Amino acid sequence: MKIQITNGMLVSLIITMVYAKALGLTQGIMAREAGGDIWLSTMFSTLQGVLIMALTVWIIKRTPDKNIIEQLEFLLGKWAGVIFGIAIFLFFVGAFISIMITFVYHIMDYFLPEAPTLLFFIVMLCVSLYGLLLGLEVVGRAAFLGLLMMVAFNILMILGCLKQMDIRELQPMFQSGLWNTVWASRHNNTDWAMATLMVALILPKTKETKDWGRSAPSGIIVGGVIVLLWPILEVTVLTPEMTAQYIVSCMQLARSAEIGIFLHRYEMIMVAMFVIPLFVQIILCLYCASQALSHAFSEFGVKRLRYFFLPVSLVLSGISYWFVDDHFRAMDFLTHYWPPIALPLAFGVPLLVLLVGWIRRKKLKGYSASDAARR
Repeated sequence: MKIQITNGMLVSLIITMVYAKALGLTQGIMAREAGGDIWLSTMFSTLQGVLIMALTVWIIKRTPDKNIIEQLEFLLGKWAGVIFGIAIFLFFVGAFISIMITFVYHIMDYFLPEAPTLLFFIVMLCVSLYGLLLGLEVVGRAAFLGLLMMVAFNILMILGCLKQMDIRELQPMFQSGLWNTVWASRHNNTDWAMATLMVALILPKTKETKDWGRSAPSGIIVGGVIVLLWPILEVTVLTPEMTAQYIVSCMQLARSAEIGIFLHRYEMIMVAMFVIPLFVQIILCLYCASQALSHAFSEFGVKRLRYFFLPVSLVLSGISYWFVDDHFRAMDFLTHYWPPIALPLAFGVPLLVLLVGWIRRKKLKGYSASDAARR
């Protein structure tokens, strides 16, 4: 197995995988359900994300040279790898739709309303295919640069919103009810689900196995802190009612931020700093979809990952275009259909592999012993 990325790159990839979608569209959807408690919903989802990420890492460490599909294939046979490869591929189809909704609506709704939707997809395809061909290590370095941009922009947003913040908007806590606040966190859970299944596929490509248990959950924690700033700012600056009115609520917040008389209306700065994280998120989704599908087709003799990049990109682009081209259809998918599709897969696949591993523990123990001997 060729080592491609470091643990630092892994942390950057995890944070980048959730950042744009989590604060771009998720907060507005949660505000329509939980009102001013969206920051609490974000905290709940982060805690859940840490738990499922830690479980996923522990599962992969049982066979450190195999991703989650390969481990299932080892435990249950090749056809299990085919079935679960298709299931995870379908997950990333939905994830790609949600990411493209985020990408297109950020730019089209606020800067290029007259531009055809197809233009955004052409640009996305060209950049993403180039990134896929460069490889995961280059994408990991770009994610680190994207992380620096996220931190810089978060600092700018804090400075630009301090004068307008009204902390009283955060009170009373649980004004929408405890259960409703926890239930609303499922929308943010879909963002962490993308990061979890991404790690389940690429973790064996990360060196220093002993640091996996610290790096991957740390990515969720740091990402959660970075994302948590936004619902707090949106509630205290825009108010919960205003946040719930917008598809891309973070852009409205960026319009409200201001430092002095020269640096104001941050939306252009925001998009400029969003570009790298957004494209890294798109490339990762296409990479994971291609990898999942390659496992499904390995039974038929098609194994080389690069063969899947172009067809997967075209198929996912065609499907997502149908959703993105209609705002009502896109938001209906994100609000009502995506959570019940994403969460059973993101939580169910690791739990199923855990159960299968317990049933076939003798086989796993034999693999661990032989693996240790090889090392």
